Amino acid sequence: MSTKTVSGRAAQVGEILSAFGIRPQDTVSGVAYGGKFKQDAGGAAIESHDPTTAEVLAHVQTATSGEVKAAVGAAHEAFARWRLVPAPLRGEIVRRLGDGFRARKEDLARLVSLENGKILTEARGEVQEVIDICDLAVGQSRQLFGREIASERRDHRLMEMWHPLGVVGIISAFNFPLAVPGWGWAIALVCGDTIVWKPSSLTPLISIAAQQIFHEVTAGTEAEGVFSLIIGGGGTVGEALVADDRVALIQATGSTPLGERVATGVAKRSGKAILELGGNNAVIVMADADLKLALRAVVFGSVGTAGQRCTSTRRLILQRPIAQKFLDQVVHAYGTIGIGDPLDEKTLMGPLISEDAVRDYREGLAEMQKEGGKLVYGGNVLAGRGGYFVEPAIVKSNVDMPIVKEEVFAPILHVFEVDSLEEAIKVNNSVPQGLSSGLFTTDLASAERWLSVSGSDCGIANVNAGTSGAEIGGAFGGEKATGGGRQAGSDAWKGYMRRQTCTINYGRQLPLAQGVEFPVD
Repeated sequence: MSTKTVSGRAAQVGEILSAFGIRPQDTVSGVAYGGKFKQDAGGAAIESHDPTTAEVLAHVQTATSGEVKAAVGAAHEAFARWRLVPAPLRGEIVRRLGDGFRARKEDLARLVSLENGKILTEARGEVQEVIDICDLAVGQSRQLFGREIASERRDHRLMEMWHPLGVVGIISAFNFPLAVPGWGWAIALVCGDTIVWKPSSLTPLISIAAQQIFHEVTAGTEAEGVFSLIIGGGGTVGEALVADDRVALIQATGSTPLGERVATGVAKRSGKAILELGGNNAVIVMADADLKLALRAVVFGSVGTAGQRCTSTRRLILQRPIAQKFLDQVVHAYGTIGIGDPLDEKTLMGPLISEDAVRDYREGLAEMQKEGGKLVYGGNVLAGRGGYFVEPAIVKSNVDMPIVKEEVFAPILHVFEVDSLEEAIKVNNSVPQGLSSGLFTTDLASAERWLSVSGSDCGIANVNAGTSGAEIGGAFGGEKATGGGRQAGSDAWKGYMRRQTCTINYGRQLPLAQGVEFPVD
């Protein structure tokens, strides 16, 4: 890249941030609570990089552990007010937030492409997902239903009620810097909670822009101060957030080791956690499948977002009669993938997020081949481009290779051959993770078996649809080492509230539980 081109990309970021009222020529504050950014944040400054060029885009001031405590304290105070606002009125604030993202959709999408490396069509889709979850949350603000239960005691009413939980800490990853944390804050806000958000330090500018929208929408309303931002490393900011007993719930997205640290830290203080961790997702293609349909799903699932989705397709399980034919089709499709600048509308795969991600890609492929895997396609780091570009790779692997059970967060696809659906299901379920899975078949019995108790053990199981992507109307999350948490739609809102069982005695007698006789005059 020429110096002029590099400067041009930084200038684009500057123009976008300026449109949000942020001065990129200065060190940008990554700390906000009480409805405003703190310009005197005391943490060390970090660099935001463009993964396409490795250029420094801006410097961001991070939070100290003391500022984490201050942000949590401000959120705790705001909760005392916010929980009293009727839920439909909380929904109105979230509706305005959705409109704020609508108005800034293109700017946000370009910022995602510049700082995250996601291609523009995917970046626009991510911002749209924030808008969509706001729309869903607005509807749910009028549907936070309890239930009435038949009481065994005469003249008694037994019911369940749901109340706001408190301060929710959101720890989010770089790969979906807006959409996945948005699943949490949109639902949590209509439930009456307040938010302290720790985004990835790899994508700080995106979160700062989003925080500015929160300030603009909530200023002067009952929601002012309900949303706080604390950017910084996990060892300082993350640990302080997890340890604070004023934080009722931690929603964490990231690796399985991250989830283990969060779960342990929260459990020590009897807090709650919603964890969405590693995925090692498989697609099964049976001999009777519509191969054209399957090919589209597999290629996008494995190459989309440069293989950096938690739902990315990492394992391809092929029934032997069509295995070689289908693999040849995948190899051919990989050869047509345009790799390059994510701002170019013709690009289908952008860069990895960082030099560390390139190292993981390189070391992962080396280990696969050491354990007996055969490289079928790709495997090269694309040097000389200035950024973090690699080729998507395909490896013929053995199920018993230890690295198959690990998630390498890069565009690497393992391929296996099986004889039957039963064997395919066994392979699908053989890894520690359990997020997303897909089966391609035209046989009704196979589809039903896949979705039965003896089929996929994942939180998401699809028929004739790939692993990558999910509709917000359903609860999103996985089982086993994926953490077991649920976010987004369905009844995932219950994770952001506390359940209360209530009894009302409207009679003149007090029958005791279990029919106990306990006479007292």
